[in-house]
Amino acid sequence: MSLISVNNLTFRYDGSYNNIFENVSFNIDTDWKLGLIGRNGKGKTTFLKLLQGILEYRGTISKSVDVDYFPFQVTNKEIMSIEVIHEIAPNVEDWEIVKELNLLNTDIEILYRNFNVLSGGEQVKILLVSLFLKGNNFLLIDEPTNHLDIETRNNLISYLRKKKGFILVSHDRNFLDKAVNHIISINNTNIEITQGNFSSWKENKDRQDNFETIQNEKLQKDITRLEIASKNIAKWSNEVEKTKSKKYNKESTIDKGYIGHKSAKMMKKSKSMEKKIEKVIDEKTNLLKNLDKNENLKIVPLENKKNLLILAKRLQIKYDEKTVFSPISFEVINGDRVAIVGKSGIGKSSILKLIIGKELQYNGELKIANDLKISYVSQSTEHLKGNLKTFAQENKIDESIFKAMLSKMGFSKSDFDTHIPEMSEGQKRKVLIAKSISEQANIYVWDEPLNYIDILTRIQIENTILKYKPTLVFVEHDQTFIKKVATKIINL
Repeated sequence: MSLISVNNLTFRYDGSYNNIFENVSFNIDTDWKLGLIGRNGKGKTTFLKLLQGILEYRGTISKSVDVDYFPFQVTNKEIMSIEVIHEIAPNVEDWEIVKELNLLNTDIEILYRNFNVLSGGEQVKILLVSLFLKGNNFLLIDEPTNHLDIETRNNLISYLRKKKGFILVSHDRNFLDKAVNHIISINNTNIEITQGNFSSWKENKDRQDNFETIQNEKLQKDITRLEIASKNIAKWSNEVEKTKSKKYNKESTIDKGYIGHKSAKMMKKSKSMEKKIEKVIDEKTNLLKNLDKNENLKIVPLENKKNLLILAKRLQIKYDEKTVFSPISFEVINGDRVAIVGKSGIGKSSILKLIIGKELQYNGELKIANDLKISYVSQSTEHLKGNLKTFAQENKIDESIFKAMLSKMGFSKSDFDTHIPEMSEGQKRKVLIAKSISEQANIYVWDEPLNYIDILTRIQIENTILKYKPTLVFVEHDQTFIKKVATKIINL
C-alpha cells in the first residue's frame, strides 16, 4: 500500500481571480479504485495534471508511486496505429497487440491504418490497447468512455477490475458502478472521499442534501420567529424605559427603581435573544454549501398532425457499395424516444444523417413526413465558433432562453464571456444541447449528446425528456440514460 497525500492544496489559473482549489487536504490509498466526479469545469482534469506535477500550485502533494495519464499524447498522428502503440509501450510484441485488439472485438486492420484517419472510437481503442500493455504504474484515466460503444466499455470494465488502483474520471454511471470502490467528489466548497460506487455515493448525497434542506427550512422559521420576538422585547423595554421619565402626581405609588429594574431585565433578555439569532444564522450558513441545484430544463416540442413521422423498411447503409449492417425496419411515431445502439463504425450516425436529409448511399426504403421540423445535435463540435450571442443569432434561437438553459446546466457568468472554441468539450456539448432544447421541433435527433457531459447534467436532461416527452431519435452508449429515456431500441 502507498499513499498520495494532498495537504493545503491551492491552485488557480493565471489571469483568474477564483481558486479552483483552496486549502484542500486528503489522503488516497493507491490500492483504491477511485471514481473522480464533479460538474464540468470543477477541476477534474486540472487535479489530474496537478498529480502529474505539470502545473504549479501552493501546498504539497506527496506520492511514492509513478503515474501514467490516459489518454496518452500522440505526437505524430500520421504514422500507422501499430507504431503509435509501440511508441507508448515500446517493449510489447505484435502478437500481444493483436490479442488485446481481439479482446476488444476490433478488426486488426486498423493497426495498419494511419492514426489520424481512424474514427474517434477507433483511436480510443488503440490508446486502450496501449494502456493495457504499458505497465503497472498508478493510472490517471481521464474520460476513457467517450466515443466507446457499450461492448468496448464492458471490456474496459473487465480490465479495470484486474487493476490494483487508479483514479478514473467518467460520467457514465453504469461504468462507475462496476469499475470503482471509492468516489472522490469535487464539490462547491471542498473535496470529499467516500467508500463505495457512484450509486451509493448518490444515495448518501441525496440523503444529506434532503436533511440539510429540511434543516435549513426549520432554521429559517426559527430565525423569523426569534427576530419577531426580539423586536417585541426591545419595543417593550423601550416603552417601560420611557415611563421612568414620566411625571406623576404626589399621590402616585409608582416605584421608579422597579421600572428601571424591569427595563434592564427586558433589555438583557433582548440581548440574549440576539445571540440566539446569531447562533441559528451560523448554523444555517453551514448548510447547503455543496447542494447542487438540478434546476429543470425545458423543451417545447411542436405538435404534428401526422402520427407516423418516420418509416424505414429493410434499410441498409452502404459505404463504397458495401452494406455495413443487416436490413432493419422501424417506425417513429409521435412521442417515441428511439435509441439506436451498436458497435462503433456500424452506421448509427449515418442513419441519423439520413433522417436529417444528408445524401448517403443506402438500400431499402426510408420515408420522412413532409414539413417535419428537426432539431439536430451532431457528434462533432469542431464547427462551433464565435461567442454565445452570435451563435444564438446565427441559429435563430432566443438568446435569453438559450443562456438560461446553459446557466441551469452549470455555466457561470465568466463562461458566458468565453468564446466557444476556447470552452471545454463538456461546455461545447452543453452549447449544442441548449441550442436544441431552445428550438421548437417536431422531432429531436441527437448523435451521442452526452459525450463529456457531467453526471448531474445528464440527470437534468433525463428528467427534462421524461417531463416534456419530445419525439427523439438518438445514438448513445450510456446504458443508464438509454434505460431511463428510450421507449424503443434499434439494435444494429
